[in-house]
Amino acid sequence: MQMIFDQIKVPAYVLEEEKLRRNLSLIKGVADEAGIDIILAFKAFALWKTFPIFREYINSTTASSLSEARLAYEEFGAPAHTFSPAYTDFEIEDISRMSSHLTFNSLSQYERHHEKALETNPNLKLGIRVNPEYSEVGTDIYNPCAPGTRFGVLASQLPDRLPEDITGFHCHCHCESGADVFQRTLAHIEEKFSRWFDQLEWINFGGGHLMTRKDYDIQLLIDIMKDFKKRYPNLKVILEPGSAFAWQTGPLVSHVVDIVENNDIKTAILDVSFTCHMPDCLEMPYWPTVRGAETIEGEYGEGENVYRLGGNSCLSGDWMQSWKFDHPLQIGETIVFEDMIHYTTVKTCTFNGITHPDISFLDSKGEIHLLKRFGYEDYKNRMD
Repeated sequence: MQMIFDQIKVPAYVLEEEKLRRNLSLIKGVADEAGIDIILAFKAFALWKTFPIFREYINSTTASSLSEARLAYEEFGAPAHTFSPAYTDFEIEDISRMSSHLTFNSLSQYERHHEKALETNPNLKLGIRVNPEYSEVGTDIYNPCAPGTRFGVLASQLPDRLPEDITGFHCHCHCESGADVFQRTLAHIEEKFSRWFDQLEWINFGGGHLMTRKDYDIQLLIDIMKDFKKRYPNLKVILEPGSAFAWQTGPLVSHVVDIVENNDIKTAILDVSFTCHMPDCLEMPYWPTVRGAETIEGEYGEGENVYRLGGNSCLSGDWMQSWKFDHPLQIGETIVFEDMIHYTTVKTCTFNGITHPDISFLDSKGEIHLLKRFGYEDYKNRMD
């Protein structure tokens, strides 16, 4: 595999078909055995040229904007399960037309838009996002249930009798979490909201269920879902993970452009950018795994062959430290950042006009296919 990546001479995200199908097969198996729907969250993965592969395993997707709903409707070929923190007057009709489920973040949003939504699409299933005030997500900016969050209606804010056209609840509490976390969270969801369950037809437990991670307890998730369905046989259950679909399905391939040294700190400047092409690394932050290197989080490591890795934007903070290699780095050498498909490919930007990595597809026969090459027109047209 490294030999294939060494042949790539420009920066590129490389989605690997075998790894993608492995994840899809696992997810489909969980859905079938548990008797639930598991759908793809576009906010984590939206490489639409791969949707024919996804359609072999799943039937629906989830959207959080008009553009995502349109992508579901036109490219995936099925209306979206849509949630937005706040729908706008000028988009609600188009979103409703392209959705099968429409979840409101607040009762005021419901009051403002539900009549227009159903007038546009009489088959639309309406829901309310609820907040159980419990989440084990440790990073505040990724915690959807943190005190003061803008997401979801509290149990104390719901009427005893829901509006007749509300048929479901949506609840999102996780971020790359295990089944044990879901088990504990579900107890809080039931404690807060089960008294309304007999008024509902469906419940969506959101994303963050990282069932394709090696240490994830898949059988526990299946058992949790089966037990829940026995308690509430009237409810159709939906999960909408994003990362789980594209987890460990491919790297970002980059190259050393220059090596500089300042105050005994060596920086390998790459043809990619943390700021533009790996934004979660700086935002969360987290230290990505670099193939063939030891990660030294948060400090400049001691010893030989230790480097900061620097991006090629003009931002002073576009770097991370540090990684220890087993040899001195050379200009032109390939640097492979592992697991850079989910969230990364949907969050990149064209800041500074620096070259955006290609998006490539490595098929099961070992052949590379170019899905998208970005150029000057992409940068220019964004501001046209």
